[in-house]
Amino acid sequence: MPVQLQMVVYWLPSNRTNMDLLLSLPIASYFFSTSLTSWSTSLNLLFFYMTWSTLVLSHSPLKIEILGTTALRLVLWLVPSLLFLLFDTLLPSLAQSIKYNGASGLPPRDARTLAKLLGLALFNLSLSTALQAAVSLGLTTLLKTPIFRTSTTLPLPWQMAKHIAILFAAREVLTYYIHRYLLHNPSSTKSKTLKHLKTRHTQHAHSHHTPPFSLLLMADHPIPFLLHRFLPLYLPALVLHDNLHILTFVLFVGLATVEETLAMSGYTIIPGIILGGITRRSAVHYAKPVGNFGCWGVLDWVHGTSLGGKDVMADIQDEAEKHNVKGRSSKALGDGGNMMQNGIQGLRRSARSRARKSRG
Repeated sequence: MPVQLQMVVYWLPSNRTNMDLLLSLPIASYFFSTSLTSWSTSLNLLFFYMTWSTLVLSHSPLKIEILGTTALRLVLWLVPSLLFLLFDTLLPSLAQSIKYNGASGLPPRDARTLAKLLGLALFNLSLSTALQAAVSLGLTTLLKTPIFRTSTTLPLPWQMAKHIAILFAAREVLTYYIHRYLLHNPSSTKSKTLKHLKTRHTQHAHSHHTPPFSLLLMADHPIPFLLHRFLPLYLPALVLHDNLHILTFVLFVGLATVEETLAMSGYTIIPGIILGGITRRSAVHYAKPVGNFGCWGVLDWVHGTSLGGKDVMADIQDEAEKHNVKGRSSKALGDGGNMMQNGIQGLRRSARSRARKSRG
């Protein structure tokens, strides 16, 4: 065994301090390594596996789930939101040049208003975390097994990709119908509950009628927030809980948080046509809340509720043209045809050669 691995095996954490130090190794080695050789990749995977095994053996599944998802929310939503807010308020002339609707898309600069929004957002984050912990604890106690698969065995990449695709599709469906029919229902409805939900959502999330900023992602009335942001994220995972690995769920939460944070930023410079289209549709929805109810815009395109001139299909077409998908496909087909033709000609030459030899 190499000396480095002997040191690692000998150094496996036996107390909390060592474990905390080891927890930082996979992230550092994976994201900040200077080379991507097979040796370094294998070592990164080894560190990650040892770290994950130590984490699973040292903490309960519920603790891993709650702390993992909450930490991702704080790092991928709260920190960027505060940085975006700082940029918008300290450099408004520069920020308005990259905001939808220009100066009208800037967040309020009143410290009291911003403090209230931040307090409401942190309250909603705490509320959703407490609700998630209560549901997971209750189901774990009832089923006598962790709600998500939590083992030292890591999920296969194709399984993670499949489950994440299912979770995103389910989130799109739930978000669209909840957002459209519960939070933006027609004013003619006779249900007082739906009217109350719509009023609370409008008063909190759509009070400015301008493109949003990332802090507003969680700065909604608590009940609309749970219906709009928490339920579509958590309910599909509960349905898949028997087959869903906790790493897959944590990764899904991280990806969804990044998408939502950027989509709510209101910036016109978000990279990527697809993600940029999501950001544009979110800005249009908050300025005119009569369409663009979904996350990705797929169901808005199906139901004809897309706003802003371009729908998700136009974004996909732009993405295909950007990467020259048609040209590459034609080139691939042409190369394949040339290879087949060359192969056939080679077989024919070989057959003629053998025939000449047999006659000779």
